[in-house]
Amino acid sequence: MKKLILYILLMGLIGTSKAAHGTGTNHAGEILQQVSYTCSMHPEIHRSKPGTCPKCGMALVREKAKTAAPVAEQTQQAVYTCSMHPEVQRSKPGTCPKCGMALIKQQSQKPAASKSSSPAVVPVKKAPIKPTSPPKPIGNVLSPTKGGQNIPVENKKAQEESAKKGGHPAENPGPTHKPKNVRYDLYIKDTTVNFSGKPKRAIAINGSIPAPTLTFTEGDTAEIYVHNLMDEETSIHWHGVFLPNAMDGVPYLTQMPINGHATYLYKFKVIQNGTYWYHSHTSVQEQSGMYGALIFNKVNEPAIPTIPVVLSDWTDMNPKEVDRRLHNASDWFSIRKGTTQSYAEAIDKGYFKTKVANEWKRMNAMDVSDVFYERFLTNGKQTNEVKRFKGGDKVKLRIVDGGASTYFWLTWSGGKITVVGNDGNDVQPVEVDRLIIAPAETYDVIVTIPENMSYEFLATAEDRTKSTSLWLGQGMKMPAKPLGKLKYFEGMKMMNGMMKMNGDMEPMGMQMSNQQMDMNAVMYPEITGTDYGRKKKEPAAPEKKAAMQGHEGHNMQSSNNNSMSGMNMSSDDADIVTLNYGMLKATEKTTLRPGPLKEMRFELTGNMNRYVWTIDNKTVSESDKILIKKGENVRIVLYNNSMMRHPMHLHGHDFRVLNGQGEYAPLKNVLDIMPMETDTIEFAATESGDWFFHCHILYHMMSGMGKIFSYTNSPPNPQLPDPKYAQRKLFADDRMFHAMGNIGLESNGSDGEFMIANTRYRLSTEWRLGLQAHHGNESETYFGRYFGKMQWLFPFIGFDYHYNKMENETEKNLFGQVSNQTNRKAAVIGVQYTLPMLVTAEARLDSKGKLRFQLMREDVPISSRLRFNIMGNTDKEYMAGLRYIVTKYFSFSTHYDSDMGYGAGITLNY
Repeated sequence: MKKLILYILLMGLIGTSKAAHGTGTNHAGEILQQVSYTCSMHPEIHRSKPGTCPKCGMALVREKAKTAAPVAEQTQQAVYTCSMHPEVQRSKPGTCPKCGMALIKQQSQKPAASKSSSPAVVPVKKAPIKPTSPPKPIGNVLSPTKGGQNIPVENKKAQEESAKKGGHPAENPGPTHKPKNVRYDLYIKDTTVNFSGKPKRAIAINGSIPAPTLTFTEGDTAEIYVHNLMDEETSIHWHGVFLPNAMDGVPYLTQMPINGHATYLYKFKVIQNGTYWYHSHTSVQEQSGMYGALIFNKVNEPAIPTIPVVLSDWTDMNPKEVDRRLHNASDWFSIRKGTTQSYAEAIDKGYFKTKVANEWKRMNAMDVSDVFYERFLTNGKQTNEVKRFKGGDKVKLRIVDGGASTYFWLTWSGGKITVVGNDGNDVQPVEVDRLIIAPAETYDVIVTIPENMSYEFLATAEDRTKSTSLWLGQGMKMPAKPLGKLKYFEGMKMMNGMMKMNGDMEPMGMQMSNQQMDMNAVMYPEITGTDYGRKKKEPAAPEKKAAMQGHEGHNMQSSNNNSMSGMNMSSDDADIVTLNYGMLKATEKTTLRPGPLKEMRFELTGNMNRYVWTIDNKTVSESDKILIKKGENVRIVLYNNSMMRHPMHLHGHDFRVLNGQGEYAPLKNVLDIMPMETDTIEFAATESGDWFFHCHILYHMMSGMGKIFSYTNSPPNPQLPDPKYAQRKLFADDRMFHAMGNIGLESNGSDGEFMIANTRYRLSTEWRLGLQAHHGNESETYFGRYFGKMQWLFPFIGFDYHYNKMENETEKNLFGQVSNQTNRKAAVIGVQYTLPMLVTAEARLDSKGKLRFQLMREDVPISSRLRFNIMGNTDKEYMAGLRYIVTKYFSFSTHYDSDMGYGAGITLNY
């Protein structure tokens, strides 16, 4: 019995001891847990050992053990600050002395607990300014990699050396913080998506489109490991970022591409703040999904809810096929968008004369965008929603136009939009009703949720075919007013008055710059009214014409006194305030430091018929590098002598846009320049190496619309071991040949054409094969080069073959020369020239001494899908036919040929 009592007492003492010291705890008081590894993209994955994620292939990272932090309260005096200038600190409400914005109460973080029951209150004026943790953006934000392995990379030197910064002076970070090395691991992989109801191939980064948002704080060191899990090469460009040239991410210009199944390290110091983005700079991969937001927070980033908004365009068509079709003058995209502007449509709307005048000046149909897209997306969805907000909340939207070629109109159903930043740079707040964002531009805007409802932030494609939405708040839906369909014939009428017969734009009797005169406004029904082709009886007062803001009273006449008829600017919504560059003003002086000035002028040129886009009528491969010296100030005057607007982007630099704001001219890295505009930009040459300057419409860039700025006396780039090979590969994009063809299969035989062409050269062959013996067979093969800015002149050499086994009577052509169609084999030399009405005139001489002159017009748009062709020559050959387009590859066709007679059937198009 004594032993039993002793045993019970002993067990009681042991239990009391465990209760006093904490069961299952270590000396630090932390709960012992088993080590677990998870995926940063798929947190539902848990493993007990290191490895890779079974879903996306990313390296698993060690999970942090959750510990209970002690909580305490400390009384602090209220601090008011500016959302744009956090270094401004006040103890009372008021306005910011720098930008005039209302100061907001700073949200204080709760410090650690204090044992004192009466904590001391420190006066605000004497308190040191401590950096606060920036608010985490809402959405698909990637967490930095913790404890990442030092894996092999293609550019080993970057891994071995410490991070470098760009030559640009670092922006003022305000309160300092302890800089960190922030590492991200990006995994690039082929995937399948279904945005439109059809599964299509795409490229995802870390399993998502758009790529996850990467965040840094100014002063950090960025270490970004890019793992290419594809079989093809790739690259990442850090858009708008000041960084060493070798980290800029342009394949064959600043680095060799990242090979398939290889890893590349991008490493640089973050010396700026703002909204930027990253995307592939390899071929047309950007269109397939390789783009994402990049946020550089201020050290004391304002505590306002922030949402990265990445706008993009999606096509089910292979982007390389999109590029090919654009170069081959296919109007399939216009058919899909309903913008063919055929003769039937022109007659129906009362614009027949306008249509004829348009073709007389050798112009195709009026358009504002090139490509038909199945979907437009906001953060990867056509409709996105964030419900956490309530009435009175302010939300900052960091907007990125990641579209390959789409401009977006931005409107907000909750009232005014306050613009506070552009291309990563703060601007003095300006309130507008709407703004247009160009491909590659970024805007920071603040919107207010008026009531406890859900409000629509609407992004509408410039061609107004479709839109995409972000809904903020919860409750009753409050949609934004949709934008009306464009009045294309009004735009065509305007363009007729601006275009010379030689293809140049007619200089206007006014200064057009900085988006202050939107000539496309004649097509906007919300500006000019909904009546198509009829003038409003009571036009709005000139001072209320928002699209013409700042240009009231201009006579709208060209220099040769051709009245710009059709420019009726009456409006159903006359008070619309639209942002333009003239309204942007920097928050601090942006004047360049003293230095020698280098000034140059660029003319933006293009040919929509053959989809050739150039600067000074030269592609990248045809242009010399532009040499600049470190320490210079470079000023560029840009004139857009084309019918399309172009977002021109300069890598690795910000430039001042001279917009009338003097010392406070805004800083940008993308300049959207409209048709006929003349804009001036300037930047300080602070870097070294080669930097790309190009149009950021992806297919314009691929066509060759760019220049390369090269710093003299720059050291060789170690990332390009064979510079000559790299240059050949760089130039290959705009030298690329594109194939096209069509084959007619009709009851009287087959005729067709096959062609390969690039920016300047074309090789083509056409044939006619008769089903009957007396029809004969013939083919003509030409090789030549296009000349001139509009490429209307095409001299060529070639070969003509004509065989007919039937005995033909001797025929003479219109010049009295004997025509031999029995067995003609002759070399030819000649020239083609595009005449008014888009008629191709051809004069040629063959090796037998025979001269032939021919006129031909193809693809006259009778209706949206019906096309008419006609041809005649001095050999007394003629042809006329019709083709009805059913799909992009298939048409019904019929035609009459002087040799083969009448036939009907189908035509296959490629």
